Amino acid sequence: MGKFMVIVLDGFGVGYMKDVSVVRPQDMGSNTCKHILENSPNLKLKTLERLGLMNALGEEIGLMKFAKGATFGKAELTHFGADTFFGHQEIMGTKPMKPLREPFSKYIDEVYNLLKKEGYDVEYIEGKEAKLLMVNGALTVADNIETDLGQAVNVTASLELMPFSEVLKVGKLVRSIVMVPRVITFGGEDITKEDILNAIEEKPNGFIGVNAPKSGVYNKGYQCRHLGYGVDPNVQVPTILGEASIDVTLLGKVADVVINEKGKSISWVDTAEVLQLTLDEMDKIDTGFICTNVQETDLSGHAENVERYAEKLSIADKYIEKIIEKLKDDDILLIMADHGNDPTVGHSKHTRECVPLLIYGKNVKSANLGTRKTLSDVGATVADFLKVNRPENGESFLNLIR
Repeated sequence: MGKFMVIVLDGFGVGYMKDVSVVRPQDMGSNTCKHILENSPNLKLKTLERLGLMNALGEEIGLMKFAKGATFGKAELTHFGADTFFGHQEIMGTKPMKPLREPFSKYIDEVYNLLKKEGYDVEYIEGKEAKLLMVNGALTVADNIETDLGQAVNVTASLELMPFSEVLKVGKLVRSIVMVPRVITFGGEDITKEDILNAIEEKPNGFIGVNAPKSGVYNKGYQCRHLGYGVDPNVQVPTILGEASIDVTLLGKVADVVINEKGKSISWVDTAEVLQLTLDEMDKIDTGFICTNVQETDLSGHAENVERYAEKLSIADKYIEKIIEKLKDDDILLIMADHGNDPTVGHSKHTRECVPLLIYGKNVKSANLGTRKTLSDVGATVADFLKVNRPENGESFLNLIR
């Protein structure tokens, strides 16, 4: 055995899924990879080209051509919508459940009563048309107003006033009641109660929340935990590997969204730096699992900025070449995405697209994996490679590539 490495180019889809006309009509026509290349005629991603990116896309564009002898495929999303959090849970082997999308106002009284019962000092903060909760004068519980409304509840805290361990306890109590996809529990240092209150904003249809960037919560000492609906870490690859005393390292945004209690998790954003951390980790692990999320591609999609997206892909492409050079005989590298984020589609949100699967290893044979039905096939393949129990969801394709 060796290392199985997964690099997730966040938001780098290869074409909208067949169901978008029904479930996400705003994503019709989206194809992140194709549209970035079409709008960047001088862009040459030689490493991704060599790995079969255009084979996975199904056409040649500009300077980018098909690769001979590549091992490639693509995968559909099983999770509902197009989401980084649930995309990564799916990659790790979770069979996604369908949560509701609702304003926090539906649950606010129930959460208020539970927190009071648990001994917290809780008060309602009234807006013009809705209200949120303030707990111990240190954190708020309210809607996430920075994503599709109704998808998440935010627990936004000053870590000057409450330690993150206590903030997380509040988040878990909220998670036990609400049925939205995520409860995002986070906090930062050097912010006050007033900073949080001054960042409150209201949205149509009864949504109210804290504008997190405006509050200053990200500026210093940021800590975060995403608590997902119906997510059991015990059926996921990191926990299964950890229980078997096999090394697991999660780098970048995946460290924020996937539970890895027996492994190493390092949050990072900058593309070059997170991929350099990946190179460094390769020296520390002979047998194990490394998963890296390259977040700045996704951030460029949200900004609807093709030029910046192409720049981040170019940086990633150069580092992936270095990673390939460093692979040992038994190692496997897989490049993929978690959804799309087409900066040309006309909105700034994720797009529901199939994702590429680009696989390389010195002992990996050329193969076309076709279209896999779920991202969980990756997690199942990791488990198969490292000879541990399979996760809850997914079918291994190891036999097709070894």
